[in-house]
Amino acid sequence: MSNMPADNSMTELQQLDADTATATATATGRSERAKWLLTSPDPPAPWHQLFSSIKQTLLPQPKPKQPRPNRPFLFMQTLFPILKWGKNYKAAMFKNDLLAGLTLASLCIPQSIGYANLAKMDPQYGLYTSVVPPLIYAVMGSSRDIAIGPVAVVSLLLSAMISKVVDPSGDPVTYRRTVFTVTFFTGAFQTLFGVFRLGFLVDFLSHAAIVGFMGGAAIVIGLQQLKGLLGLSHFTPKTDVVSVFGAVIKALHQQGQRNRKLFWLPAMAPLFSVILSTLIVYLSKGDEHGIKIVKHFKGGLNPTSVHQLNFGGPHVGEAAKIGLICALIALTEAIAVGRSFASIKGYHLEGNKEMVAMGFMNIIGSLTSCYTATGSFSRTAVNYSAGCETVVSNIVMSITVLICLLFFTKLLYYTPLAILASIILSALPGIIDLHAAYNIWKVDKLDFMVCLGAFLGVLFGSVEIGLLVAVVISFGKIMVSSIKPSTEVLGRLPGTDLFCNIVQYPVANKISGILITRINSGTLCFANASFIRERILRSVTDENNTDESGKGRLHVLVLDMTNVTNIDTSGIHAMEELYKQLTAQGIELAVVNPRWQVITKMKAAKFVEKIGANWIFLTIGDAVDVALRLKISGLNNC
Repeated sequence: MSNMPADNSMTELQQLDADTATATATATGRSERAKWLLTSPDPPAPWHQLFSSIKQTLLPQPKPKQPRPNRPFLFMQTLFPILKWGKNYKAAMFKNDLLAGLTLASLCIPQSIGYANLAKMDPQYGLYTSVVPPLIYAVMGSSRDIAIGPVAVVSLLLSAMISKVVDPSGDPVTYRRTVFTVTFFTGAFQTLFGVFRLGFLVDFLSHAAIVGFMGGAAIVIGLQQLKGLLGLSHFTPKTDVVSVFGAVIKALHQQGQRNRKLFWLPAMAPLFSVILSTLIVYLSKGDEHGIKIVKHFKGGLNPTSVHQLNFGGPHVGEAAKIGLICALIALTEAIAVGRSFASIKGYHLEGNKEMVAMGFMNIIGSLTSCYTATGSFSRTAVNYSAGCETVVSNIVMSITVLICLLFFTKLLYYTPLAILASIILSALPGIIDLHAAYNIWKVDKLDFMVCLGAFLGVLFGSVEIGLLVAVVISFGKIMVSSIKPSTEVLGRLPGTDLFCNIVQYPVANKISGILITRINSGTLCFANASFIRERILRSVTDENNTDESGKGRLHVLVLDMTNVTNIDTSGIHAMEELYKQLTAQGIELAVVNPRWQVITKMKAAKFVEKIGANWIFLTIGDAVDVALRLKISGLNNC
C-alpha cells in the first residue's frame, strides 16, 4: 500500500510530460503554419497578370506529356479552331451538316429579310449578314451548334437607337453608313473584351435583366409588326399594351408538342409561306390592290462597304456608344445560346475566345455590307434538331443564302411585307421566357425587380431606358452588397474542430472570452471598410454587455479573413483603427488566413509588425488554441 502514492505521483508526472509534449508539438505545428503564411512570396504584378491573361486567350499552353508545338502553329490553332478539329472531320459528318445547313437556310432566308426590315435596312442587307459572318465564325468560333446571322433584338436595337441620330427615311444613305460604323464598333468592342478577358462586363447584364429585356423587346417587336398585319379582323380593338400583349400571346401560343423527327416542318414553314404568298400576290396582282410588297431587291455578292464607314462625322460618338450596347447584348445572347447547347452535348465553350470570334466576325462584316450579327436561339435550336455535327452547317447555310442572292432575288420582288411581319412574330415566343421569370421570382425577389424593371423600361419607355433601368438596379445590388457586406459570428460544432455561423447552425457553441467573426466580403476597401469596422466593434460591445458578471469578458477577437481576397489602403487603415480600439479595451486581435494579396499589403504597411506576427494564424483552430491559453494564463494570474 505504501507504493500507491508514489505510483500515482509518477503517473501524474508522466501525464504532465505527455501534455507538455503535445502542447509543444501543437505550438510548433502552429508556428510552422503561421511561418508558411508570413513567408509566402509576393504576388505577381498587375501588368504581369494582364499579360498572362492575354497569353492564355491567344496562346494557351500545351497539355502535359505532349510534344511542345511551335508557337506560330499553336497561335493559328487557337485563333482558327477549324485547323484543329478539321483534321478529324469525316464524310459521314458532312451528311448531317449538309442537311442541317439546308434546313437552316430555309429558315434563315425569310427571317433575314424580315429582320432587315426591322432594322430599317433594305432586304439584301439581311441576306448579306447571313453570308459573311457565318463563314468567319465557322473558322474562328468554337461552338459546334450555334447558328450565326441577324437576330430580332439586335435589329430592334439598331433601328431604335440609330433612328434617333439619323432619319432612315429622310437620309437612308447616312443611316446605312451609320449602321455599318456601329457594326464596326460592335466588333471592335467584342474583340477587346475577348483579348483582355473582360467577359465579366457582360455579366453586368444579369440573367434577370436579360430575361426582362428580351421579354419587353419581343413585345415591342411584335407591336411593330402588327402594322403589316392588316388582315387581323378579329384582333383586339384596344391599343393598350396589356390588351395587345394578351391577344398576341393567345395567337402565338396555340401550338402543341412537336415531334423531333418532324423538326423540318416548323423550320421550312417560313420559306413555304414566303413562296406561297409571293406566288399568290404575283398571280392576283395584289400589289395593285394595296398589298405592300418588298419591291426593290438587289442581289449579287456582298459589295464592299469600307468606304461607307464614317469615323470623322458628327455621329461617330453616338455610333461608338450604340456599338458598345450592341456588343454587350449580342455577346450575352450568343454566349448564353452557345453554352446552353454545349452543355447538352458535353463540351466546353471558352467565353473569351467566343468574344474574339464574334468581334472579328462583325468587323469583317462591317466591311462587306453586313450589319451586326450574333447567335440566334431559334435557328440554333433548329440546327441542333437537324443533327448538325460541326459549324460546317453554317458554311452550308451561308453558301445557300449566297446562291439565293445570286439567282433568286428577283423572284422575291412580290413578297408581301405582311408575311415577313408574321415570320418575325412566329419567332417571338422563344424570346419571351415566362418560366425563367417565374423561377427568378421564386428564388430572388430583388433579382425579379431587375427583370421587371428591364421589362417595363423597354415596354413603356425605350430600349435604352430598359437597359439603363436594368443596369442601374443591377449596379445598385452590387453597391449594396459591396458597401454593406455582412459579418457573422462563428461557433464550434460540438465534437469537431469546425467553426460555423451560429445563426445558421444553432448547435454551434460560442467560446467564452473569445469572439470569432468572419467578414463576408471579397474586398475590404474604401467603400465598406468603415462599415465593417463598426459592425465588428458593435459585435464586441454586444458580447461584453451580455456577460454582466465579467467572467466571460472578451480577451481575444478572432477575425476570419478567408473570404477577403484583396484590401486597399482604406481597408488597412480601418484594421489599424480596429486594433487601436480593441487594445484600448484590453482585447487582443487575431487575424486568420489573410489571402495572398491581403497579407502582402499588410506586411508592406507594417500592420503585421503592429499586432505581432504571433497573432497571424492559418486556421481558426490555431487562433482559438492560443486565445484559450491566454485566457487560462490570465485567470491564473488573477
